Amino acid sequence: MSMDLLQLTNKNIVVMGVANERSIAWGVAKRLLEVGANVIFTYRKDRSKGKIEKLLTDYSDKKTAVIECDVNNDESIAKAFEQIGTEFGSIHGIVHSVAFAHAEDLKNRFVETTREGYAFAQDTSAYSLVAVSKAAKPYLAEGASIVTMSYLGAERVLDGYNVMGVAKAALEAAMRYLAADLGRDGIRVNAISAGAIRTLAAKGVPSFNQILHKIEETSPLKRNTNQEEVADMTIGMLSQLSRGVTGETIYVDSGYNIMG
Repeated sequence: MSMDLLQLTNKNIVVMGVANERSIAWGVAKRLLEVGANVIFTYRKDRSKGKIEKLLTDYSDKKTAVIECDVNNDESIAKAFEQIGTEFGSIHGIVHSVAFAHAEDLKNRFVETTREGYAFAQDTSAYSLVAVSKAAKPYLAEGASIVTMSYLGAERVLDGYNVMGVAKAALEAAMRYLAADLGRDGIRVNAISAGAIRTLAAKGVPSFNQILHKIEETSPLKRNTNQEEVADMTIGMLSQLSRGVTGETIYVDSGYNIMG
């Protein structure tokens, strides 16, 4: 695919949620750097900052930035996007790959979800997309694209996904309402529902290995997806190739979601 087809060279893309090299967000960032985009990373904890900076040592020739942003805090979000706006001028795309729930709310039965645990999962995993879109809006270029990361647990009950499934359902609904709201400004908002991939987040789901085997047996392609496939689809959704698409949840899961 030629770079001019994507038209991402020198475009400013914010990537939120890189925890380590296995992160879906890192797969996307790597691809973006390869096609010539400028990538602005946000992190919450210093530990992540160190990991991102280490990953970027191979890309010292590229234009990047690493900026603190705690999605549970409106001031932190506003400050991060003001900083990005000041340094880069305009933002052409955002990859929102941020989600979190307390471990006990994933291990316990769903009926035992605490009020605080429910609110925290929603705040971090769903409301954060709304908060980020709002803070970024003054800096978003015409034709900008926002992509968030979801999972099949938003739509169906997956063992052990619990409160995160409910948060992802809210995230997908928020994505549609944002798409309707921001469309008049030429801004698109979509979700990528990625199949099961061995990431740090996946470690929190107790039945993960069984899920991988089930997908291999059941999915039309008879295999699991990977970081690269999800990254390529995300790049397509950030690029002008998908300029007619908004408000969609796109499955990159070897077709697993269509099966009975």
